[in-house]
Amino acid sequence: MAPKPAAPPDERTTRERILDIAIELFIEKGYDKTSLREIAERLGFTKAALYYHFPSKQDILLALHLRLHDIGNKVFAELSNIDGGSESLSTWTTLIDHFVDQVANNRKLFLLHERNQNALEQVGRSKQHQAEHEDLEEALRRFLKNPSVPVADRVRMAASFGAVIGTFLVAGDAFADVPASELTSLLRDAVRDILGTRKTATRPPTRRANGRR
Repeated sequence: MAPKPAAPPDERTTRERILDIAIELFIEKGYDKTSLREIAERLGFTKAALYYHFPSKQDILLALHLRLHDIGNKVFAELSNIDGGSESLSTWTTLIDHFVDQVANNRKLFLLHERNQNALEQVGRSKQHQAEHEDLEEALRRFLKNPSVPVADRVRMAASFGAVIGTFLVAGDAFADVPASELTSLLRDAVRDILGTRKTATRPPTRRANGRR
């Protein structure tokens, strides 16, 4: 009996493979200096096969940029669980922890933005990007306007969110040489300092030279 032909690869898996290769090339060579042919060759594809998934190089860049939106969507979907009161800061701290993990696991996306700002500015003009970006901003603003959460807490929450974005996006590759585990640990401490939720270790009393406390 003849063997059954191999099943066609899952389209989403193929798209993700294309994006994973593209981001490596865009970071290494730059968006403008990377051709669709290079991406296809790295994957072992023909250009025609690549066009089936992404009609243009700009479509690839937009898809990579929207990965950041996916991270934001996952975080903001949890905002409805914060209703105010004494637990609001605690819940937000847990949410920000998840956010830190997500962005740390996607550091290449932030390097992509740092090194290809001009190309991304053009992508940012697309209707799809503008619509999703406005939705994310509105979700955050709507939460920060919630009168059931004390205004002082809302300011701390906004500042902590900005700290995460600033560390990974605004700072670009300034911390590229810092291991992910160390960077996330330091960032969590900084976020807790902003929120006032960091637990400080109890230090033993300092002994004087004569042995007295």
